[in-house]
Amino acid sequence: MATASSITTDLSTCPICLDLCDNPKSLPCLHTFCLKCLQGLFRDKLPRAEVSCPICRNKFQIPQNGLDGLRHNFVVQQLAEMAQKRESSCEKHKDKQVEFYCHDCKENICVKCLSINHNSHNSVEISEVADSFKLRIDDDDKQILSAISYLREQTDQINQDAVDFIGEMEYVEDIVRMAGDAIKSLVDSQINDVLKKLESVKSESAKEAESVKEEHQLAVVSMESLHTRLRELLDKGRPSDVTRTAGELHNR
Repeated sequence: MATASSITTDLSTCPICLDLCDNPKSLPCLHTFCLKCLQGLFRDKLPRAEVSCPICRNKFQIPQNGLDGLRHNFVVQQLAEMAQKRESSCEKHKDKQVEFYCHDCKENICVKCLSINHNSHNSVEISEVADSFKLRIDDDDKQILSAISYLREQTDQINQDAVDFIGEMEYVEDIVRMAGDAIKSLVDSQINDVLKKLESVKSESAKEAESVKEEHQLAVVSMESLHTRLRELLDKGRPSDVTRTAGELHNR
């Protein structure tokens, strides 16, 4: 059964970066995302351009003053602040702050937990174990940057392949039209059929290329957001933040 805290976290999580929403902005379809995630997703789009929600694909127009002009979701912001504050408290003893990390249970614990349930476990102060987690996070971040570079190269290749393919299709269309003009009186119906099939192939291929391109862009934005989160965690995160989220971020 979902708890109030889990529901709060779900409602305040950005669907792109899968982290708590930072400066949440709502689209006309009411889906909410981090402003920085939207800026990364639509980085090549100008104000008043028509774009699609990455969740429901409903189209909307970027405001005249940019994505920052979208409606700010204060409810999600408050939920995110509540969730962030709750993360530094002990799950079992809400009045205590986590101070230790239990290697056996892989969780942050408070002094009371240490004395009751973890006294025989391999538990150390969070500040001591955080450095080892930072090394793993840094390695994960390097892998993410490598994946981002690969996806960008693939996206560029997809764009070039799409341009080349459309050019080839247009060339074929020209040849077909020239042949059709020469023998139009005899094979007019056949020529029209061939053109329709070529147009269908061109359209479907273009749609497929655009769909793959959007998936790559969304993946790049998600990993860039995760990269930013990792760097913020490494540079500004408290030791308890590091130990609390290191496992989850590594799996992500």
